[in-house]
Amino acid sequence: MLKTKQNSFRDEKSLDGIWDFKTDPKNIGLNENWKDGFISDSSTVVPSSWNDLDPELSDYIGVSWYQTSFSISNLWDLRNIFLRFDSVTYHSTIWINGTLVGKNEGGHLPFEFNVEKIVKKNLVNKLVVRVENELSPLRVPPGNVDTGSLSIFMNNIPRTNYDFFPYAGIDRSVKLYMLPEFYISDIDVITSIENNTGHVTVEVKSNTKDPLEVFAELSEGNSSYKSEQININNKLVINVDNPKLWSPSNPSLYNLNIQLLKDGNTIDSYDLDIGIREIQAKNGQIYLNGEKIELKGFGRHEDSPVTGRGKNLPQTIKDHNLLKWIGANSYRTAHYPYSEEDLELADRNGFLVVDEIPAVGLFFDDEEKNIETRLNLCKSQLKKLINRDKNHPSVIMWSVANEPFPPDLQNRMQSGNNKEVDNPISTNFLNSLITDAKKQDSSRLVSFAGIHGTPLEWFQNVDVIMINRYYGWYFDPLNLDEAMKKLSNELEDIYGKTKKPIIISEFGSDTIPGFHSASDELYTEEYQVEYWKKYLELAEQKDYLVGLHAWVFADFRTTHSTMRIGGLNHKGAFTRDRKPKMSAHFLKSKWNN
Repeated sequence: MLKTKQNSFRDEKSLDGIWDFKTDPKNIGLNENWKDGFISDSSTVVPSSWNDLDPELSDYIGVSWYQTSFSISNLWDLRNIFLRFDSVTYHSTIWINGTLVGKNEGGHLPFEFNVEKIVKKNLVNKLVVRVENELSPLRVPPGNVDTGSLSIFMNNIPRTNYDFFPYAGIDRSVKLYMLPEFYISDIDVITSIENNTGHVTVEVKSNTKDPLEVFAELSEGNSSYKSEQININNKLVINVDNPKLWSPSNPSLYNLNIQLLKDGNTIDSYDLDIGIREIQAKNGQIYLNGEKIELKGFGRHEDSPVTGRGKNLPQTIKDHNLLKWIGANSYRTAHYPYSEEDLELADRNGFLVVDEIPAVGLFFDDEEKNIETRLNLCKSQLKKLINRDKNHPSVIMWSVANEPFPPDLQNRMQSGNNKEVDNPISTNFLNSLITDAKKQDSSRLVSFAGIHGTPLEWFQNVDVIMINRYYGWYFDPLNLDEAMKKLSNELEDIYGKTKKPIIISEFGSDTIPGFHSASDELYTEEYQVEYWKKYLELAEQKDYLVGLHAWVFADFRTTHSTMRIGGLNHKGAFTRDRKPKMSAHFLKSKWNN
């Protein structure tokens, strides 16, 4: 799905701002026809999460209603008018002027509807949105799950099956936009490098089967490269001699302008920034543009006081500046897709991104029909993710899940990953997602983040092995030498059996800011420094260990539990308000060498 643009052929209107808001804890709004409009008892801001805006709604899980009004410009034709939501969490139903527009399930990814037959040009239009965020085992991510023997670790309030807060609401921008009669509906860009030539292959789709033509121009500075004018059903190829390759040290971007033509006249155009680069995994290494790379960075969360998971561009800018300050070159979008603006910044700043769908908290000791329901949701979200992010040079890998739980996880945590999994449904589940990702995009790597005890057969089709490991925190706390010995042995075992590059995609220790001790003590800033120091030292000894993503960039809100002081995960290098802990200064000294 292409991001909305404004140019001489396209126009857009933001609907962000103050909206009417009303909670519906008894779920009476549908019967009382709130879709036609309702009397509001409060206001909210779009985009944002409702949980942190009102202390009465902090832990509210259920139904809420949003309402606003808009007018259509007299300059707009009443054709090809779309209503787009960049993200609504979790299930949404939308009406305009009391007429049903559509529904959507799943947060973090955009969806849109053609509303040309519903909107009125010379009247004020009323937009009403019902948002529901009930926790259910049949959703992705799942909630209200019977965790069995793991209940002591996952007795969360609200009852999530994952370690972050289930923020809800219209959490990214809402827009109306208009397109011409015939328009560019999708663009696929694949780049490759051969000797000193960069190949840019472009496939363009339109909304019509009429015989149209396309033309492309690639430019950077004073240099430009033009394609031939060809039939839209064919692929455009632009060759660039001695291209400026995109990389973390030199994130060079080219502007790609696509023009759609009819009878020799341009009827639509679209611009996007691309990077010429190539990513591969082979011989136990990851190669960017033919050179070995090592990922150093973090898992992150879109999380901030007041706005919750709502789009917060000033904080996004600050986070990227802090990533540059600390010397990171990568991050994982744990555990859901981030905003399009975040990835645009990653393109500009040269960050390598592992892009992840919201498949966190998955479990397989359930009825087969329920597992299939979650699989279909994962497939849908994966397709939407790749369709949205496929042209970002920063995105080098798709992650199809975070810490899926083997049915016998408790035993595996004690015995390791050597034992074969007695659950073919789970293996087929993950293989199906990995296969889908590779079919939809063969130019990037594919993986998922495995929990301690993940069976190795689950990794048989990934390009890179990602493992989350907490030796020295959940296992052997305060005994870092023994913890590192166990981790080293496990890494040797995994690599020996797979011969695939390995990334430790999570490792960390909860750290209360300002808590210090002269001796080893959990939760202190000193222990976090020593903890991360040991992991960095181990990475230097393992050539096949090609990346470390510390957990986590900044402290973030999670559900209430006996394991989460103040409802926060405190494993951040930075506090929730982005103050550096001692560990941030330590990593800065190591990663900037």
